[in-house]
Order: sequence, then C-alpha cells, then structure tokens
Amino acid sequence: MKTYARALTIAGSDSGGGAGIQADLKTFAALGCYGMSVITALTAQNTKAVTGIMPVSPAFIDEQMKAVLSDIGVDAVKIGMLHSAEVIEQVAKTLVEFGVKTIVLDPVMVAKSGDKLLLDEAVDALKTHLLPIASMITPNLPEASVLLGRPVETLADMQQAAIDLAMLCPGAILMKGGHLTTDESTDLLYISAREQHSFPTVRIQTGNSHGTGCTLSSAIAAGLARGLSVVDAVTEAKDYLTQALRTGAVYKLGHGHGPVHHFFNVWQ
Repeated sequence: MKTYARALTIAGSDSGGGAGIQADLKTFAALGCYGMSVITALTAQNTKAVTGIMPVSPAFIDEQMKAVLSDIGVDAVKIGMLHSAEVIEQVAKTLVEFGVKTIVLDPVMVAKSGDKLLLDEAVDALKTHLLPIASMITPNLPEASVLLGRPVETLADMQQAAIDLAMLCPGAILMKGGHLTTDESTDLLYISAREQHSFPTVRIQTGNSHGTGCTLSSAIAAGLARGLSVVDAVTEAKDYLTQALRTGAVYKLGHGHGPVHHFFNVWQ
C-alpha cells in the first residue's frame, strides 16, 4: 500500500479563506501532502478585517491533536495562530508527548489588516515553550522585533536577529524580509554559524497578499513532510509562493487584501 506525506496545521480558521487553516490545507494539497488540521480559534474575517475571534479551549485543542496523532500520525507540523499562553503551553506539551520532531512555527501575531492575533502575555509562553522544540521558525520583521524586544528593520538587523533568535530556537531561523523598504524582498535562512542562505526575490506589485506568511510556512512544512532538506524545502516554498503571488495578482476578490492563488499549478 502507498502512504501519504502527512502534514498537520495547528492554527486559527480564516472564514475568508485566504489565511490560517484554509491557506495551510490548500498549500498542503498543492504540494503533494495529505493535510490535517487542529483549529485553535475561529475568526470572523474577510479581506478587510478581523471582526471577531472565538478561541477554542486548550482541552479541546488537545483532544483534536490526540485524535490525529494517535491514529494517523504526522510527518511535519505547521503551527500558526495560537492566541493565548494556555494554548501555547498545551500545544507544546502534546507535541512533546507524541515525540513530534518536525515542527515549523510561524509566530503569528498580527493579521494583514493590522488586527492583533496574539495576546501580549502569550509572547513569553511562545519563547519558553514552543521556540525550544521548533525545527524552524519563520518570523517577519515585526514578529522578530516583538520576540527580541528591539526594532528589526534592515537587512543588517535581520542578520543579527537570526543569530539572537538561534539562542532561543535550536532549529533553523527563516527571517522574512517582506517588510524591508527595498526593491527586493530578501529572506535569510540561518541554519548554524557556519551555514546561512539568502533568498532575494523581486517584489511583486499586488494587493493580493493576504495569507503569504501562512502559505510560506505551510509550504515549507509540506516539503519537509515529503523528505526534502531544510534548504530544498525553503527553496521550493519560496518558488511556490512567488508563483502564487504572481498568478493571484490578476484576480479580484473582496474589497481589501485579496489572497494568493494557491492552485495556480492546477487551474488559472
């Protein structure tokens, strides 16, 4: 019998379909994985704003995780919106209990619309419980700034931030440069003091960029689930996101930040 590459997303639901659980599952499917989900919160959300958040209890998040992990198992886990310290602690505890090794953590803090998605007291829990068990973290510049307690704004800041975040996370650090004020958007991958990689990408002018962070981190998890190396998984994920942005730029959906085109390789 053939087996699937199994990828699990632990994140919030986006009712508008562009980010969160919905973006993750689309990405898993597009990149050859069987996707599963643990929903940590429901959001009332569209292309313009997050109008409401209904958290799922830590106990039921744990029940979802155990249902999946005890039966189906996983080859990689992507973690997105967790919202509270209690949820973060529960997720970390259950991942350790089941010996999950491949964990891509996207430290989601603010939605594209500017709405806050992570409570302030949860930041310390994130650093204490999840960063130490993550295989990779994928912060953008504002997220890195919060995690380190200082501004991270330039390419030089990113390079030092990756070094400093590596003290908190034993896995790889992918610093996302989408917020740089330069013509190129450069991501930096820090694996060790002896191995770093740069991924410069020409900026795509588009208003359809909702869910890019979720899509990139879940694409990396999909590559790792299929057995790719860290460098190859990031390379594939960057190429996938670039094409999803470029293809999605010609579409109109809603009245705010539209989504990328997750299935550009299936239909256009």
